Amino acid sequence: MSESFDHASPHAGILETTQRFLQRSHRLYIDGRWVDASSGATRPVLDPATGQQISVMAEGNVQDVDAAVRAARKAFDGGEWRRLSTNERSRIVWKIGELIDVHAQELAELEVLDEGAPFAVVKDFWVRLAADHFRYYAGWPNKLNGDTIPVNMPGEWHAYTVREPVGVVGQIIPWNVPFLMAAWKLAPALAAGCTVVLKPAEDTPLTALRLAELCREAGVPDGVVNVITGGGDAGAALVAHPDIDKIAFTGSTETGKAIVRAAAQNLKRVSLELGGKSPVFVFPDADLANVIPGVAQAVLLNAGQACTAGSRLYIHEDVYDRVIDGVAQYASSLKLGHGLDPASQLGPLISARQFSRVSRMLQTGLDEGAQLVVGGQQHGDRGYFMQPTLLTGVRPGMSVYRDEIFGPVIAAMKISGENLDALAREANNTTYGLGASIWTNDVKRAHQLAARIRAGVIWINAHHSIDAAFPFGGFKQSGWGREMGKPGIELYTELKSVAINLG
Repeated sequence: MSESFDHASPHAGILETTQRFLQRSHRLYIDGRWVDASSGATRPVLDPATGQQISVMAEGNVQDVDAAVRAARKAFDGGEWRRLSTNERSRIVWKIGELIDVHAQELAELEVLDEGAPFAVVKDFWVRLAADHFRYYAGWPNKLNGDTIPVNMPGEWHAYTVREPVGVVGQIIPWNVPFLMAAWKLAPALAAGCTVVLKPAEDTPLTALRLAELCREAGVPDGVVNVITGGGDAGAALVAHPDIDKIAFTGSTETGKAIVRAAAQNLKRVSLELGGKSPVFVFPDADLANVIPGVAQAVLLNAGQACTAGSRLYIHEDVYDRVIDGVAQYASSLKLGHGLDPASQLGPLISARQFSRVSRMLQTGLDEGAQLVVGGQQHGDRGYFMQPTLLTGVRPGMSVYRDEIFGPVIAAMKISGENLDALAREANNTTYGLGASIWTNDVKRAHQLAARIRAGVIWINAHHSIDAAFPFGGFKQSGWGREMGKPGIELYTELKSVAINLG
């Protein structure tokens, strides 16, 4: 990517390998082969920063999902994947991480063109962390130990437990941060010994397809990783398929509920990482030089398209005016533009559909009485850019307080006093419970408030910081289970108890 950016031709400076990849008519990856969709249907892939078509993908359907599941089942039940030693499986998973590093520039360019975020964030944060996930989980295959169990059954017994792979896994990933989402689902599943059918979002298929190529290059056997691109029908077919043993989904809470209903037909295992409406608390003793950009980026990272977005901002009255002014100035200073432009600090929303949704929700908030401080308008004349937006006067019951917006909209509120129970009740006044952050230098206050907030991930003087070893997931309607860390690989295992009667 060239440092001299051509706004008239934003794709001009990308690598030749990226250009060649975009020029392909992308097919489905089933049983180690690239195949056309059974219907022959295709779908355009758009650059959200321009609205222009950049590639073409296959439109998989129920028949294609069935073929992929059958390939994954064959690879799990009788293929070489389960016969590999744990060290060999570790070597392959580690190799995927190495290949991500080798191709980091290309992967970042594809992700920017597909999803829209600024290149530096994508390459230095998301792609790097994706590689880290494979390296982290490469260390787990020979550590999935069971226990010996002292039992009190009559007689003499040798009792023990073992962890086994859950089987064939359907993984459905969202359009926000798609490459990292694929990595943090695929890495633990492979390390555990599962086989996978991966379904990327229809808006962002490119890096999942490229990742399938890297898996093959790393030595993943045929049928172990399969990728089906397409719309919601393909995802629904994957969830409903009787030969899928587990579904892992990241996306909206409503879709998560639909998945649970469908999975009940054969009680397949389900893990869900869903929506959020994360509270952010700013106290007077916090370092405002760090607070102001930190709480702004808690929402504005990826144009607000993050499930942990800190979209409910609670500011203590002693520093309220300074924080509001600082956040407004910071938001107004950000340069919006194509993610391949090195000067860009904020990218577009993913699609015209999402832009319309965020715009409607913002207008509803204004109609309900919220006050607009900055932003709130479309930026530019092409692509799906929305100005970073700050609202004040937000009250419980307003839609912008209650609903996940998934756009660059900060809802700010003033708090007073030190009643941590009252503040926690405010934080917990939501159907969600994914993330929260507390900005203070008072260690006692930080621990006490963190203990009262019902959320799966709580940061102190930070927001959005994640690591492959750090468990991630939500309370309440933010999901089931924890990804990353030891819990992340245990999601892909079943615990088996064995008791031997020694006579």
